[in-house]
Amino acid sequence: MNIFTRAEFLLNITRSQGIARRYFVVNGFDGALTMLGMILGFQFSASTPLSITINACLGASIALGVSGVSSAYISELAERRRALLKLEEAMLEDLHESAHSEAARWVPIMIALVNGSAPLLISLVILSPLLLTHAGVVLPISPLFLAIILALIIVFLLGVFLGRIAGTSWLRSGVQTLFIAITTSVLIFLFTSN
Repeated sequence: MNIFTRAEFLLNITRSQGIARRYFVVNGFDGALTMLGMILGFQFSASTPLSITINACLGASIALGVSGVSSAYISELAERRRALLKLEEAMLEDLHESAHSEAARWVPIMIALVNGSAPLLISLVILSPLLLTHAGVVLPISPLFLAIILALIIVFLLGVFLGRIAGTSWLRSGVQTLFIAITTSVLIFLFTSN
């Protein structure tokens, strides 16, 4: 059994696929909105050197990633240990050498990696126009404006993903999440522009 098949098996016996999917969307959404907010803040502020904008956004991205990994690992480890203990009590048997015990050790790590990588990777995609410009690549439009467009597209795609999972209208779900991002943008404009 290769590592991916084994991981899928462990997720199946703990019924954790939905948890991992939910963490991916929730923290991915957090990452996209956080980057959108930070970039809009820089866009509406006085001119800021690109390197400062990149460092601030990268700092927030890394913090979101570390927070996602650590918080999910701690909470999922506690939940998996509790579930294993209850299963042992119900079966009146020590399950330390079982697949359930292996799942109690590895599922929290898998979910933590999903939870932490989602905001980090999404943030890096949104920041890519800034990073490219900093590396000397000339873009046809402002890197901040392009990053804002990317953030809105990603938020819309996360909504589409949720719509497909729920079996509802992907377009309606995408528009709903896009509406949240636009409302966030309007609030940021109202509170940060002078």
